[in-house]
Amino acid sequence: MTVQGMGARREALDEAQRTRVLHAIERKLLWLSSWMIHTANHIRPNRDGLKVGGHQASCASIISIMTALYFNILKPSDRVAVKPHAGPVFHAINYLFGRQSREKLATLRAFGGIQPYPSRVKDGAEVDFSTGSVGLGVALATFGSLVQDYVHLHGLARPDVPAGRHIALVGDAELDEGNIYEALLEGWKHDIRNIWWIVDYNRQSLDSVVPDRLFGRIEGLFRDMGWNVVTLKYGRKLQAAFAREDGEALRRWIDDCPNSLYSALTFQGGGAWRNAVLADLGRSAGVRAIIDPLSDDELSALMTNLGGHDIETLTEAFRAQDAEGDQPTCFIAYTIKGMGLPFAGHKDNHAGLMTREQMEEFKRVMEIRDGHEWDPFEGLGIPEPELRAFIDGVPFATPVAPEGRALSSPIVAVPPVLPLPKLPPGRKLATQTAFGEILAEIGRGQGGFAELASRIVTTSPDVTVSTNLGPWVNRRGIFDRHKKNDVFRDAKLASAQRWGMSPEGQHVELGIAEQNLFLLLGGLGLAHSLYGARLLPIGTVYDPFVNRGLDALIYGCYQDARFLLVSTPSGLTLAPEGGQHQSINTPLIGMAQDRLASFEPAHADELAILLRHCFEHMQKPDGSAAWLRLSTRGLVQPERVPDPAAVIAGAHWAVPPAPGARIAIAYQGPVATEAEAAFAELRTEEPGAGLLAITSPDRLHADWLAARRAGRAGAAQLSHVERILAPMALGSALVTVLDGHPAAHAWLGAVRGQRLVPLGVDHFGQAGDIPALYAEYGLDESAILDACAEALLAI
Repeated sequence: MTVQGMGARREALDEAQRTRVLHAIERKLLWLSSWMIHTANHIRPNRDGLKVGGHQASCASIISIMTALYFNILKPSDRVAVKPHAGPVFHAINYLFGRQSREKLATLRAFGGIQPYPSRVKDGAEVDFSTGSVGLGVALATFGSLVQDYVHLHGLARPDVPAGRHIALVGDAELDEGNIYEALLEGWKHDIRNIWWIVDYNRQSLDSVVPDRLFGRIEGLFRDMGWNVVTLKYGRKLQAAFAREDGEALRRWIDDCPNSLYSALTFQGGGAWRNAVLADLGRSAGVRAIIDPLSDDELSALMTNLGGHDIETLTEAFRAQDAEGDQPTCFIAYTIKGMGLPFAGHKDNHAGLMTREQMEEFKRVMEIRDGHEWDPFEGLGIPEPELRAFIDGVPFATPVAPEGRALSSPIVAVPPVLPLPKLPPGRKLATQTAFGEILAEIGRGQGGFAELASRIVTTSPDVTVSTNLGPWVNRRGIFDRHKKNDVFRDAKLASAQRWGMSPEGQHVELGIAEQNLFLLLGGLGLAHSLYGARLLPIGTVYDPFVNRGLDALIYGCYQDARFLLVSTPSGLTLAPEGGQHQSINTPLIGMAQDRLASFEPAHADELAILLRHCFEHMQKPDGSAAWLRLSTRGLVQPERVPDPAAVIAGAHWAVPPAPGARIAIAYQGPVATEAEAAFAELRTEEPGAGLLAITSPDRLHADWLAARRAGRAGAAQLSHVERILAPMALGSALVTVLDGHPAAHAWLGAVRGQRLVPLGVDHFGQAGDIPALYAEYGLDESAILDACAEALLAI
């Protein structure tokens, strides 16, 4: 035999051994994920009697795909969004890699244990993208690829961490989610690369079987967006059967078999398959020659040999596409929900759980001894040293960096003071305008702002100019993987916007889809952990349209992405635009949302303090994302030097009350003008009254709750709101006013037992001017004075 022939035979033997070990790992992952869920439901004490759940069938359908990926294909720097219901498989994989403890596996869905769906915050650094809100993890992985390109093209990437592929493991029912297609379209616009979507096409959703012709439509859509589409329908056993005489007739029969019938036959087993095939193809000698020699179990194994369950087919397809380069690719991997479990194929198996009796039989089949259920290599028939050596040697076993999968990135220094717009006396200024001017001045990169400016990246869903980002973009440019000239500028046509596009640009322009804004902000806000490059992302959007992308905003906060949301203009103050462009509930969202610090400054000096604070807060280990709610209404800017600590804490006295004061007016945002006018009138009768500027009911409320919790634990402390209201008399009155829902302030009366009259907006607005709308909805000077009179009469 030639040397070349010997080498080829050795490679073949190595590949055969590799496949043998992969099949053993596949078997082990099926057992561990099933046992993990069984333990949570049938072994661990259930104190409240509620169903625990865990999706054994959904885990089983994707195990072969995850085996081929994690133990053969993935490189250390690849990033993966795991299908939510495959969380137990993911944890079992990390257990085999030595990155998850045996004790933790038994805590699935328990307090302090493994989460039902992979969570960056609660499950640890092995999770690249939190998943659970259907479809969002898929889209975030796509935007993560764009962020990775941004980091590398700007020279910010760590030299020890190469660019990786982004892979989304997709449940087929997730493709019913609209945000999937918004992300797909935006990805096409930005020529996103290095992204794979692997669809676990088990054709079953929560309530039903997926329609038969759906994927023909979806495949065409992916191709239209410039993606490769690789369909993995049949495994090698079926492909071999199709190659025999009359095998094409069998292929056509399976191709034409409705999804619902295929699922039912899978559940019924080999006898049902035989009867169904012979009823239609029994006269074909070639078909009879294929199926007659097989036992019912062998026939069932043949007819369910789909591409998504065939390690060899999967590996071959993944390797081939890996060699093709960085073109986006969608793999449609046909699978069976519950493959290998007693309820495989049954339409009700989504929430199905094996009974104790079924688990005992499953344990017997898997050759698991009592008391050895968690042993990593029990029942596999391959020596443990061989399995351990194989697992330790796969590419993904190598850490992406010394600190693990969660990378580190240095803090970006923020200058002690941000540049305030220079105003002539008496000039009015809106917070939205001030934001644009401050950011544009930072964008010059002068006077100590060069490093800060280089790490800011902005984005907006088609409202860049109308949210005052235009000057920043003129200075820093639009990001695009390819250089594109500004056609208007080249033609010498007058325009305020100089929007050339290049890899050096620092603004990502999006279409008008708010879900994409928050998904991109989520990706940018994880760059320090995923790619080792600290970014300071800022996203602008109209305040009422935060609600359009709220699911993705909550998702970004859930995984502790760090970004700054600037929502503007806000409230009834956007008077001529009418009710659909006027926001009511956003102050309440800012208060209720975890891992999001929200603020609403009224004046430019407060804004400069808060913007600087946000840049620092976004980078702190105990920090979070941040939100600035701004307005287009110009206000006269006061001559003062506010206390930064008080502004950041949520409130400061514009006019302090006298000791023992009976009343104060508190305002938030652009209603400052009306509050100041009413206060001037109030002081003629109540000279000791105070005027309180509220910059964040969210921070005030969070600090107050924290102080109350500390007090109950025996560590009494005063919150900022308690300290700031302390000069007022017990039983005094507060009249609060904001251009938003009054419930954002209604809790203030409970702080010191004060009489509270909260003014705000609790109905959809209408078009008009500010005086008309403020009068209609009780925000004008007259309404504030009436509320003061009401409050004083009740004291």
